[in-house]
Amino acid sequence: MEILSSIVDAVNNVLWSYVLIIVLVGCGIWFTLSTKFVQVRLLPEMLRVLTEGIGAKGSGKEAISSFQAFCVSTASRVGVGNIAGVAIAIVTGGPGAVFWMWAIAFLGCATGFVESTLAQIYKLPRGEGKFHGGPAYYIQNALHQPGVAKLFAVLISVTFGLIYVSVQANTIALSVQTAFEIPPIATAVFLCVLTALVIFGGMKRIARFTEVLVPVMAGLYLLVALVIVVLHIDQVPAMFALIFHDAFSPQAAVGGGIGTAILTGVKRGLFSNEAGEGSVPNAAATADVSHPVKQGLVQSFGVYVDTWIVCSATAFIVLLTGQYEIGGKLTGIALAQASLASIFGALAPAAVSFMILLFAFSSIVGNYYYGEINIAFFEHDEATGRKVLNLFRCGVVAMVLFGCLAELTLVWNLADLFMGLLCLTNLYAVARLAKYAKLALNDYVAERKQGLEPKFDPNILGSTDGVHAWGKE
Repeated sequence: MEILSSIVDAVNNVLWSYVLIIVLVGCGIWFTLSTKFVQVRLLPEMLRVLTEGIGAKGSGKEAISSFQAFCVSTASRVGVGNIAGVAIAIVTGGPGAVFWMWAIAFLGCATGFVESTLAQIYKLPRGEGKFHGGPAYYIQNALHQPGVAKLFAVLISVTFGLIYVSVQANTIALSVQTAFEIPPIATAVFLCVLTALVIFGGMKRIARFTEVLVPVMAGLYLLVALVIVVLHIDQVPAMFALIFHDAFSPQAAVGGGIGTAILTGVKRGLFSNEAGEGSVPNAAATADVSHPVKQGLVQSFGVYVDTWIVCSATAFIVLLTGQYEIGGKLTGIALAQASLASIFGALAPAAVSFMILLFAFSSIVGNYYYGEINIAFFEHDEATGRKVLNLFRCGVVAMVLFGCLAELTLVWNLADLFMGLLCLTNLYAVARLAKYAKLALNDYVAERKQGLEPKFDPNILGSTDGVHAWGKE
């Protein structure tokens, strides 16, 4: 087992340190330029589309609104990595890593826009206002490469639906044990029951659950961060000066210098906001909207929410409380707890545990749904499909149990490897299809300039090959 872990770790070092960094950054720059900085010039439109979707209902009783789809994807994006991962980045790469985390998120907004718009263009109708879609669907329907599409569907179902679910459950169990001395088996039983209640209720229940949980979860965490910022308001200018200074001139304690600062920040940003990984498009495709670009804009804004807001909150907590040491042993969740304990005292472990429960469980639900969508990609008759889906749901609950009780070092390494393969597979397809997202964007902007509420006509693409959910005139 140790040999396998070493091999996987060595492959990950090459894959994430060199190949994926170049591919993801390169694609982010390309999409930013080709969309004429969509993440900046259409930022007000992102907010307009997002807010109009709050409380909105789709055309069918099972339809998912734009805002609900945003909440499902945010539930998956915003997890324990936003707390532990950022703390690790600061200890490893210094405060300057935060700047590079912001920078990659800026580029990731463009990538997120393109992949989510494509997911909407090539989604499939499932009746009663329901839709399925994502990379597996646009790889098969638009690129006509079913083998690659099936590979992606298997990779994401295993990675998100099973492996990542167990990792999140493990983090919950450890935090609860530390804060309240509750044994992992008790946490496992509670999480298994709660997970089953949500996921066996279907996509509509998941959407409603995340629509309530995500704003509450993010709101509580940001409130805590705001309190700490206010208490240290005199130190805020110096904190920003430190971040920008160390981004280009890291402290001597950062082994590897500026290279480590950049690499750490970029990797943390990529893992956190998921732009380019092909996960978020699965949620984006479920939305019942009048134009694909609407959901592209909403999901692009989701990258800002994840990294520029939630991850920044963690960075501010760690940097302002001064509990970190570059290269020190105190890191991850333990550092976050220590930072909060310096302000809130004995309440900190319980508070962090509660936040982790919200963040990690929302990720379990969001990650499960990515698996459900891709299980549906393998066409079955209705009876067989129901059996396969229920079997997968049982597998998810079993992985929650396993995650609470197991040591998951190897599983984390395997998850990183699978995620890298997901990125390469998805970005191969996105790069080839990006021109259609650009055409859709130009059409959307033109309609908005005319004062219209944009409605999508797939004929503007020049080719409607693979388009099934939008009427062809």
